[in-house]
Amino acid sequence: MMATTTADIANLEAIATRCRAQILRMTHRAAAGHPGGSLSEIDILVALYFSRLNVDPNEPKLVERDRFILSKGHASPGMYAVLAEKGFITEEDLSSYRVLGGVCQGHVDAKWTPGIDFSAGSLGMGLSFGMGTAIAARLDGSERSTWVMIGDGEMQEGSVWEAAMAAAHHELGNLNVFVDKNNIQNDDFVEVQMRMFDIPAKWAGFGWAVRECDGHDMQQILDAIAWADSITDRPAVVIANTIKGKGISYMENNPAFHGAAPNDEQLGIGLAELGIFEVGA
Repeated sequence: MMATTTADIANLEAIATRCRAQILRMTHRAAAGHPGGSLSEIDILVALYFSRLNVDPNEPKLVERDRFILSKGHASPGMYAVLAEKGFITEEDLSSYRVLGGVCQGHVDAKWTPGIDFSAGSLGMGLSFGMGTAIAARLDGSERSTWVMIGDGEMQEGSVWEAAMAAAHHELGNLNVFVDKNNIQNDDFVEVQMRMFDIPAKWAGFGWAVRECDGHDMQQILDAIAWADSITDRPAVVIANTIKGKGISYMENNPAFHGAAPNDEQLGIGLAELGIFEVGA
């Protein structure tokens, strides 16, 4: 059920803050990982999982569950933090992040983690997989929906646009995409690596319904989700304008933290900025 009241919004924001803290802890503990993109995506993930997606931690393989595909699967700390908050995994499981044999692998993996629907690796694959789940739902006569998150740097992959063209051709009104447009990719700013020009126009040109939102404004995110649900004759995409490393001052808009973990001092600073003070942090 969609959150609408001030109290609902405040609760979602509080969950997102706790998830940000877990992202810092996980990457610090592992001395590796991808905190920047996890922090940019987290408000969207929280909004989806706590206001929209039909999923049940007691039945993670429920046939009629909605599907969520994290195509930018290296941003797994954000996903794991949300799954722990939702009850799919435990807080103790988070300590297995990037540990061989652990529940929380470096990239999201459906074989290891309850609540994960797509095993990620090479970028550009998630939208095609999501299109398949949307077609499967149609063939089953099911009302379940598919939501896919991709990164803006990921859109440099040609496979994204092959899937976008096919999804529009098949008029998949049960397929929705969030683009985490944080403007930074592996090595540098997206504009430096490969300019994307007019992203909304690209998606519209491929036949999608298109909307933009502030990816850190919870009300705007919820409104965008409701809008996507209202589109039934074609797939819908929300271009979420986000900030890489959002919420942690030294990570914000800093390409260095695409794939670098905070050290001891940085962990303490980051948690303090979130209003969390821990002994030894």
